[in-house]
Amino acid sequence: MTPLPLDGIRVIDFTQVMLGPSCTQVLADYGAEVIKIEKEKIGDLSRWSLGSDPDGLNNPVFASLNRNKKSVALNLKSEDARQQVLELIDGADVVVSNFRPGVMERMGFGYEDLKKRNKGIIFALGTGFGLEGPNRHKGGQDILAQAMTGVMDRRVDRDQPITIYPTSLCDYTAGMHLVQGILLALFQRQKTGEGQTVAVSLYNSMLAMQMQEAAAHMMRDKDLNWAAFPLTGVFETTDRPFVMVGAFKENPLRDICQALEIDDLSKEERFKDFDSQAAHRAELQALFKEKFAQKSRAHWLKRLEEVDILCAPVRTMGEALDDEQTKVNRMVIDAGETPAGPVRLVASPIDMSAAPLAIRQAPPTLGEHNGEILGSLEDRKADVA
Repeated sequence: MTPLPLDGIRVIDFTQVMLGPSCTQVLADYGAEVIKIEKEKIGDLSRWSLGSDPDGLNNPVFASLNRNKKSVALNLKSEDARQQVLELIDGADVVVSNFRPGVMERMGFGYEDLKKRNKGIIFALGTGFGLEGPNRHKGGQDILAQAMTGVMDRRVDRDQPITIYPTSLCDYTAGMHLVQGILLALFQRQKTGEGQTVAVSLYNSMLAMQMQEAAAHMMRDKDLNWAAFPLTGVFETTDRPFVMVGAFKENPLRDICQALEIDDLSKEERFKDFDSQAAHRAELQALFKEKFAQKSRAHWLKRLEEVDILCAPVRTMGEALDDEQTKVNRMVIDAGETPAGPVRLVASPIDMSAAPLAIRQAPPTLGEHNGEILGSLEDRKADVA
């Protein structure tokens, strides 16, 4: 078989919930041996996310983030267990955690300690707010990061209430930044032979995600809000809603008017260009809402696509998962069976022709690989003796 990109890379994974596990799952999917260190009897906190789920500690939330990993459950207050982890790290390439700053050091697993044993170790950590500064010890969490970086304050209209974005945007973004950092560190180690620390935070990731808006604010004192552009919006029809993005064309308003079968509003002084349309956005949006409410979604999608205006149906999660494009893209995979039924997961969005995604290990039960992993340490000691 063709080797996977990360074959031969061993990762000791202390992460839990989403930021860290989303990172280490990518590494595991593409060949790394990821050994998940979990708290004895309790495990990753995401094992408890759905309460009394039929699959118990292997509920869908945990399963979605932990395929292709091995689980070792230990009591890290035990000196014997700590020594076993250190021995695992001795033969590892990467250590990943997403505790608050200082926790790994207090357990004896800080970078300064580990690099004395393994100079090539890459010490990767995700935090809420960074390793320094006034909030370094504040508990990091997706919704807090949304609030503190300005993401939550951003909305289409200022008179709308502030709301929480319902998907873990910050955790996933920071997790993918952590993947990037680890891969960069692995490349650099090939040149230097030495490891390093790699750190990301929810806070920094959310500021980085807003790079365009932040630059507009700092350099022009301008509020750049893509969702509030005058020809963009979500519109109700006689049956289901859809979204329209009137952009990336010389005169999108003219073409929208053609689809609506009304006079070309772009010929009017108040709608002649983008700035004029933005100044009269409320009038345009009211007109669009009135017209789109008169016919079906299918009708309007067909009309707008005929004039090359970007548009799409607003779907439910179930509709998206059942869509033919999702099937063609192979974005739903089966990862085995449990007493509660099939384990169906969202696949990796990275499609590599020579390294197709495969389920080599179903999401592990707590401590499933204690015998295999800890036994290998005993075998190594016997070989040395």
